[in-house]
Amino acid sequence: MDLDNSTVSTASLLSEIRDGVDLRDALIVREWQAITSWAEANIVDTAEGAATLTEGYLDTGVPIAGPGAPLVSEFQLMELIAVLGRTPDGGRSYVGQVIECAWRLPLLYAAVLEGRVTPWRAQRIADLTRSLPAEAAEFVDRHLNAAVGGVGWAQLERLVTEAILRFDPERAEAERQAANDRRHCDVHLDEVDAHGGVHLDAYLDAADGHDFNQAISREAALRGQLGDTDSLDVRRSKAVGAIARRDLALDLLIADETTGEVIAQAPGRRVELNVHITDTALAAQAQGSRDGRCATSSTTSGNNVGRCEETRSPVHVTQVKEWLQVPGTTVIVRPVINLTDCIPVDSYEIPDRHRHRVTLRDHTCRFPNCPHQAVRCDLDHAQPHGEGGKTCPCNLVPLCRRHHRAKTHSQWRYLVIQPGHYLWTSPHGHMFHVGPAGTTILDGY
Repeated sequence: MDLDNSTVSTASLLSEIRDGVDLRDALIVREWQAITSWAEANIVDTAEGAATLTEGYLDTGVPIAGPGAPLVSEFQLMELIAVLGRTPDGGRSYVGQVIECAWRLPLLYAAVLEGRVTPWRAQRIADLTRSLPAEAAEFVDRHLNAAVGGVGWAQLERLVTEAILRFDPERAEAERQAANDRRHCDVHLDEVDAHGGVHLDAYLDAADGHDFNQAISREAALRGQLGDTDSLDVRRSKAVGAIARRDLALDLLIADETTGEVIAQAPGRRVELNVHITDTALAAQAQGSRDGRCATSSTTSGNNVGRCEETRSPVHVTQVKEWLQVPGTTVIVRPVINLTDCIPVDSYEIPDRHRHRVTLRDHTCRFPNCPHQAVRCDLDHAQPHGEGGKTCPCNLVPLCRRHHRAKTHSQWRYLVIQPGHYLWTSPHGHMFHVGPAGTTILDGY
């Protein structure tokens, strides 16, 4: 349709686009319902790969979704894919995604039918859960149901990882060991470019990676304070060389090569890694050790999952145990933080205890659908400090730099409904609710 941009306002264009999105999703949802009805009518009740006589010909039931989903008629599937106008592989994948949701992720499927989750998002979730055992898929479905609209892909992958840890610990341990075997750190000195630069490629243990990143960050910041005017990225690259030449990674005695006499001691670094773990998980690990067996194989239903705050990822208690056994490790047990505490300070500067509470409460930038981690965001005073706004967790909102600028320099505005819940208004009047369950578009309400 041709539109005269001189007479059509931006607001009306946005409304038309929004209406088109709703219509498109509604048509896809109808297609999903039809595919589900088709699957119910074309289930082949045999063992996987076994042929059966159906309507006078031998037919085979094929699995196109995860364990527990029905086998569907191979020949009928060919026809459905042709009607859909998709390629054989693409059509099989698409129909499998729908069946995965309808049979193994029923709460997610219901959310799609109700319009709370877009079909394309559900399809990507189905791809991640297809290889999971039935109880693990149910775990993901149940935990997604409360906040599926606000779950980013990294968080979803962590949820799937946790499901594997809980319900398929042997697979989780095998994958962890395989990942450990892939660890490497390569400096491509044989590929020096014309400017004298080389690429460094590494895959590290999370604790080692955090240690390395912290050291580089400190060195780069120090160089800036001492007058280095290069960009932060350049200073970080310089820091790698400086750290390597000082050899600060280990706390070792240095001996004279000739006499063997100890002449110096290389100082170590203090690195803090925060791991959240319950007492029951630690108890289960300890019991497994006393019984002379690995705790990962002793149970498939126990609480064997911890969480690394720096990476926001689930980790098995076995990994935590290995980290704790590193020489020189100090363990500090902190109490659970009450996120409802409201203790303001007089200054504009935000103390670390306030930043920590806000990060734990909101997790990500609170702009609609933004996945940036709160730990890397600015903290915005919802009511400006110069207008009487308190420096207190209840008045602090994490916004990434881009969306902080949008709130400051454009017509985007938000209100704090209550801590953790925000009502945004776009420059053209569209409204969004951002909360623990993600972003909800309020247009038309």
